[in-house]
Amino acid sequence: MARIILFNKPYGVLSQFTSEDGHPGLKEFIPLAGVYAAGRLDADSEGLLILTDDGRLQHRLTDPKHKLAKTYWVQVEGVPDEEALEKLRKGLDLGDFVTRPAQAKIIEKPAGLWPRTPPIRFRKNVPTTWLELIIAEGKNRQVRRMTAKVDFPTLRLVRARIGDYALGDLAPGEWRDMEAKSAPSKGGNGWA
Repeated sequence: MARIILFNKPYGVLSQFTSEDGHPGLKEFIPLAGVYAAGRLDADSEGLLILTDDGRLQHRLTDPKHKLAKTYWVQVEGVPDEEALEKLRKGLDLGDFVTRPAQAKIIEKPAGLWPRTPPIRFRKNVPTTWLELIIAEGKNRQVRRMTAKVDFPTLRLVRARIGDYALGDLAPGEWRDMEAKSAPSKGGNGWA
C-alpha cells in the first residue's frame, strides 16, 4: 500500500529534504525515510505538498497529461476586474508557454488562514484581493506569472488542494499520514 503524506509547507521552506541557502528542508518537519515530494512549491509559496513512497502515484500527481486540478488561494495587489479574470480563464501566453484555461474568481480571505511569517508587505493606498485559481498544470512559478501578466502581482500564494487531496485543518509545519488516518503531527514531534 502506498504511503501518502499531506504536509502544510510553511513559507520559506524548500520542497526537498535538504536545507539550502538558509532555507530549511522537509527533514526539519517530516522525520520519515523513503517518501518524496510529488511536485514542488517554491520557498515563497505555502500550503499543500504531497509526499509518497510510490513512484507511479508520484508520476500521476505531477504529470500534466493527467490534468489533475490544483487549487490555489492567491492574494494579489489591487482589485482585479472581470476582464483580468477572463484573461486568466481563457489562458495566457507567458512567452515560453501558453497556459491552459483556468478557473478564476474573487473570494473572501479563506476562513482559518494562518498569518504568514513574515507578513506580506502592506501598502496603505493599495488594496489587496484574494482569488481562487484552479489550474490543471503547474509549471515553474506559473500562478505568479499568470497574475503578473494581468497586472495584479501575487503577494501571497497558498496551495489548498491537489485533486482529491485537500489541506484541510493542517497548520503550517504539520503533516498527516493518509494511510494511518491519524491526527496531524507537528514537525519534529514524531510519527503521525
